[in-house]
Amino acid sequence: MNNHRTVAYFSMEIGFEAGMPTYSGGLGVLAGDTIRAAADLKVPIVAITLLHRKGYFYQSLDKSGEQHELPVAWDIDDYLTENDARVSVTLEGRSVQLRAWKYEVTGIGGYTVPAYFLDADLEENSEWDRRLTDYLYGYDERYRLCQEVILGIGGIRMLRALGYTQIERFHMNEGHSSLLTLELLDEEAEKSGRQTVSRSDIETIRERCVFTTHTPVPTGHDQFPMKLVGQVFGPRDDFLDLGDLYSVDLLRRVTGIDGKFSTMEEVWNSGNALNMTYLALNLSGYVNGVAKKHRDVSRLMFAGYEIDAINNGVHAATWVSGPFRDLFDKHIPGWRQDNFSLRSALGLPKKQVWEAHQQAKKQLLLFVNRATNTGMEVDAMTIGFARRATSYKRPDLLFYDLERLKRIGNQKGPLQVIYAGKAHPKDQPGKDLIKQIFDAMEALKGDVKIVYLENYDIDLAKMMVAGVDVWLNTPLPPLEASGTSGMKAALNGVPSLSILDGWWIEGNIEGVTGWSIGPPSLETDDERDRHSDSESLYDKLENIILPHFYNDRELFINMMLHAIAINGSFFNAQRMMQQYVLNAYFR
Repeated sequence: MNNHRTVAYFSMEIGFEAGMPTYSGGLGVLAGDTIRAAADLKVPIVAITLLHRKGYFYQSLDKSGEQHELPVAWDIDDYLTENDARVSVTLEGRSVQLRAWKYEVTGIGGYTVPAYFLDADLEENSEWDRRLTDYLYGYDERYRLCQEVILGIGGIRMLRALGYTQIERFHMNEGHSSLLTLELLDEEAEKSGRQTVSRSDIETIRERCVFTTHTPVPTGHDQFPMKLVGQVFGPRDDFLDLGDLYSVDLLRRVTGIDGKFSTMEEVWNSGNALNMTYLALNLSGYVNGVAKKHRDVSRLMFAGYEIDAINNGVHAATWVSGPFRDLFDKHIPGWRQDNFSLRSALGLPKKQVWEAHQQAKKQLLLFVNRATNTGMEVDAMTIGFARRATSYKRPDLLFYDLERLKRIGNQKGPLQVIYAGKAHPKDQPGKDLIKQIFDAMEALKGDVKIVYLENYDIDLAKMMVAGVDVWLNTPLPPLEASGTSGMKAALNGVPSLSILDGWWIEGNIEGVTGWSIGPPSLETDDERDRHSDSESLYDKLENIILPHFYNDRELFINMMLHAIAINGSFFNAQRMMQQYVLNAYFR
């Protein structure tokens, strides 16, 4: 085994294959694409995540759109190889044993990147502890904090046990793994023969850590009551032993917790919360948001911190459909090695581009019609919308005025819409949105064909981003940090119709790569006018998109070519990884 790796990438979820339910959505799939790009570019990286034996959940939808969640059944041995190494973490005074399962990603040049999935399901552990790596984002705060101890602290210990001793950078993909910083501080103090952490230790660790924040939604940043933190870390006074002289100053500096305390017992009972994002911010030498707008919003949220921007990207070779892969191989040889060469897509034969798109569309609609018996038609304009079902994504914006939507579909040409996406089990408003879409589906029957596909996963995503004609995105700005589904669609020549937020602010050239909905805005939920956004959406559909699709096919294909050449060539994981290498890893 080649243990010479200089970068360790930590993520609570990583999505590699649909058959491995170790992801919930965009964050995990992005992590998988990041690792694939690292393998292609031969970046010396190793990844750490949790196993999630029961997955996020399997989504089943009944006839009314009610979501039901079931554990995911999968055979770990079919995908992963168990390692002999064992480490332990202390939770609530108990020693919890961990093992790791290995998955290898092989790049286009044969370079491999290992990813290790931490697993607590060992006979030595109690029944409750054995379940700690079962569910992604499952149960309550106690369960989640224990998982984050396993990921951050257990992850560092597993790397050491596996022989990865030359790591120079530790990349935290969101704040879930930020407890790794405490383990690194402990290591640094031990190297100097000390039992307490010093200022110099903190500066050393800051230089070695990289943090990517992904959410401008306050509830997306994990916070745990200090009383719970004290409970989980157990009856010990060394959660972070900062010594007596600088305790208050360093505690504030490292964790963001404020107050004057003489003992850790006072900290536990202070009513404060440990914010995992602040922990990562305070102990990282490089911090980035995932789009320029998200950088600006993050700087407002976390005033005083230096935050850069690296826009997300998707792994081109993974997300380009088979028909377009064949087309690119024929006319743009080497596009896998150099994604930027897709800029020459403007020269692709238009007839062949349309034929490739039609092949992908037929594959999608064959799946849809078999699953739903809806009778969707290949010649009809098809819109795709797939992402987590939650309020700020506003999946119901398309149905603000059902009568107008009916008129558009009847007067401008047949219109059909494909939805997919899971609501978090505890997000009742998100579940209600799915039911509202089912209600709209019934109300529009005979005028606009609509389906909601259950259990959205990587394989379904691949079919959707390639097979629809237009990709729809309607988030409430500025709550979309970046978004990646539209990037995947662009690689397949599918233009976006989207609110100007996240990546689309950078990717939209109006009427060239797609279309915008409404103005760019920092307005809040109460101030953003749903009526004006829906009117803008309807205006674009009625007066521009449907007329182009049905009456000016050449113009529509030109937009498809620009989506590939401009957005596909830039918003990819290869470019993203190159930026991380230059700006974060080897700075």
